[in-house]
This record gives sequence, C-alpha cells and structure tokens, in this order.
Amino acid sequence: MAIRVFASGLGTGYSPSASGTVGSAAALLLYWFIPGFSEPIPLLIASAVCLVIGIPASAMMEKHYGQDPSEVVIDEFVGMWLALVFLPKAYWIAVAAFFLFRFFDIIKIPPAKQFDNMKGGTGIMLDDVAAGIWANVLLQGALFIEPLERILLS
Repeated sequence: MAIRVFASGLGTGYSPSASGTVGSAAALLLYWFIPGFSEPIPLLIASAVCLVIGIPASAMMEKHYGQDPSEVVIDEFVGMWLALVFLPKAYWIAVAAFFLFRFFDIIKIPPAKQFDNMKGGTGIMLDDVAAGIWANVLLQGALFIEPLERILLS
C-alpha cells in the first residue's frame, strides 16, 4: 500500500486522465506551498530520495500495472522539482517550468529518449530527470539573457 501511495505521487497517478500532468501539478503545489521546500537543499534532497526510492517502487508498480504505467508519477515529481531547483521562486517561472517540463517529458529529446527505452524503474525515472534538467537549463538561459529584475520592473 505505501509503495502505491508513494509511486503514484500521493495518489495523483490514479487520475482518470493526464496523470503525468496531474502529478506534475501536485509536485508544483508542494514546491510552492510548503514553507522552505523551494530552497535548493530541501528540493535536491527530496529529489534524490524520491529518485532512489522511486526506481525500485516504479519497478514494483510495473510488475502490477504493466510497462511504464500511467499510475506511476513519482518520476514527474522528481522531474518537476529538478526543473525548478536553483531558479527564483516567482509565479511566471513556476508556470514556465511546469509547461517546459511537460513539453520535454512528452517530446523526449536525448538523453530522455534513450532513458525512456530502458526497461524497469530506472527508465521510468530517468527520462523525467532528463526532461526536468532540460527545462531548468532553458529557464536558466532565459534568465541569464533577461534577468528577473528587468522582467519584473518593465
């Protein structure tokens, strides 16, 4: 039971449709509303712990639900948090991170595509890690080109 609750992102993976999007939104809400959670250290620790536990948990869920089950969204939590880490906590950044993460998770540019082709929990988790990193890199680049202060003051 605990494995299902964890791997399904506190049950969000049982959403009747778009479970990945629902799981990503839940991860974003945790980031936004839990005091201190948006700081880099707690976010990285939570991501690392969920990744390490998520690999075997996803593999167990796969045995019950089939290959890369939609019920497993702990990978979306990790990917979403990696999309947000080291970025300023601002509404537009959180929204952009959400949409960019979902975009990269769906299109799966390398190395996400290669990870997605891997069997088991490792593949389930790592393609979302890659998508989160891609989203973060793109946002970091955008902020480097146009700093947040200038965006907010214009």
